[in-house]
Amino acid sequence: MSATGTTATGTATGIRLHAPAPGWSVAADVVIVGSGVAGLTAALRCQAAGLRTVVVTKARLDDGSTRWAQGGVAAALGEGDTPEQHLDDTLVAGAGLCDEEAVRTLVTEGPDAVRRLIATGAHFDESADGALALTREGGHHRRRIAHAGGDATGAEISRALVEAVRARGIRTVENALVLDLLTDADGRTAGVSLHVMGEGQHDGVGAVLAPAVVLATGGMGQVFSATTNPHVSTGDGVALALRAGAEVSDLEFVQFHPTVLFLGADAEGQQPLVSEAVRGEGAHLVDADGVRFMVGQHELAELAPRDIVAKGIMRRMQEMGAEHMYLDARHFGAEMWETRFPTILAACRAHGIDPVTEPIPVAPAAHYASGGVRTDLQGRTTVPGLYACGEVACTGVHGANRLASNSLLEGLVYAERIADDIAANHRENGLHARVPAPVPHPETPTHALMPPEARFAVQRVMTRGAGVLRSADSLAEAAAGLGRIHAEAAGALAENGKTSEPGVDTWEATNLLCVARVLVAAARRREETRGCHWREDHADRDDAAWRRHIVVRLNPDRTLAVHTTPTAEFPPTRPECRTNQQEQ
Repeated sequence: MSATGTTATGTATGIRLHAPAPGWSVAADVVIVGSGVAGLTAALRCQAAGLRTVVVTKARLDDGSTRWAQGGVAAALGEGDTPEQHLDDTLVAGAGLCDEEAVRTLVTEGPDAVRRLIATGAHFDESADGALALTREGGHHRRRIAHAGGDATGAEISRALVEAVRARGIRTVENALVLDLLTDADGRTAGVSLHVMGEGQHDGVGAVLAPAVVLATGGMGQVFSATTNPHVSTGDGVALALRAGAEVSDLEFVQFHPTVLFLGADAEGQQPLVSEAVRGEGAHLVDADGVRFMVGQHELAELAPRDIVAKGIMRRMQEMGAEHMYLDARHFGAEMWETRFPTILAACRAHGIDPVTEPIPVAPAAHYASGGVRTDLQGRTTVPGLYACGEVACTGVHGANRLASNSLLEGLVYAERIADDIAANHRENGLHARVPAPVPHPETPTHALMPPEARFAVQRVMTRGAGVLRSADSLAEAAAGLGRIHAEAAGALAENGKTSEPGVDTWEATNLLCVARVLVAAARRREETRGCHWREDHADRDDAAWRRHIVVRLNPDRTLAVHTTPTAEFPPTRPECRTNQQEQ
């Protein structure tokens, strides 16, 4: 039996990952999926409001994407800087698709959110006079990036939040892959099913029952062969939301970080990032002849927004028939490298490159999803009781291209807003004592699980057809390739009723295929170049036709419902606020 309740977007899909029935359950007021800056911030604030809070995380508490963040947190904390200036830089980077109200919320509430993070125990680098040592990154006209340990900001933020969560005794379930959203007979959120791997607190498939679920699952960079994302970033939150009937938006806007350490054309998996802050401190992008090719392409040269720098690198690579460009920071000297960028220095040297004495080979790689599960300013999705924040969400802050170091700030600000909304709902509706009764999941597979090797097939298809450079032909090939991967597994299920054995590898591969299909569908629909979406066959930005959002839902038969919003404004997520819109 599958859920048949009605959500804000219509009937739930009824699609679930094939898995054993939950063999155990715990009850809570809110379950938070993910342990990066967004998830742990939400957990701490929910617990402080008196909510029974459970955190579910795919690896260890400190193993998410946050700890890999090298740059820092952007906020108007410096003398002479203002939220309005931060807003302007964010809107420019977002290339006409930011939700201005969402950005204003971010930059206005951001400084105090950073101060609360410091009060929680995060230690940021300071100047000689004891003030925050603020730096500058691409797209910013001011020094407004707070960092820690030089280039280890994410690790310090993760340390502080993890220690706070443990100190406050918040219940956690580690090494747990979330499977699907549970819903009650009315289609409202009732918790999540999950599988605990090996070292977790429970064994096998179980459930956390709660009337509120917060997705803070991070990104989906593993949909491409080369990415800065950790191995666990397989788009699980977006795939779960799609199966639950939620809308996702702007998934075509995948930011490729311009300067990722080039390890060879065949390198796969997580690649070392060379932070934007290196360019912020004066490193130059050069070609094999030592020419600074970004000069003259943008007023900020190497510090232009990331999409512009990535395109500049790709164009120069094409012109020269090269596989990579170089980042030259030899003029920093050994002392600056060792004190300001020790993590990057160690990573480069581990791969046989010494940036003190030689330029660093770099090329763009998948880095950040600007789109995701569509939310409002309280982090509410189109499914009642389901929230999303951090990289998994599309709040409207990033538009077509995220401004450097806005991601950690977005996680802080919107996680706090989500916690406040959940707490307010509990006070108003008296939900504290209610344990939802979820509708049971199907006992037999109704949809195929992908075999483990499908993960690598998806990555190759996506890198080849939907990477930095896209065209109608390349995207059509990608769509066909993904279709073949799906059809092969679906055919086996239809023929003999069998599917791949349920397990982490098959669940992850199935999630990757799901988000890949949505990304390609949105990229095919957007026939223009905007932000980090670069169409070679539509080289110009077209505000008249495309200054609007692409929204996707999953139909019960696994086809995609793709529509374009009438304007650049997001429609409300709440049913009582919505008007009927024609799909275009």
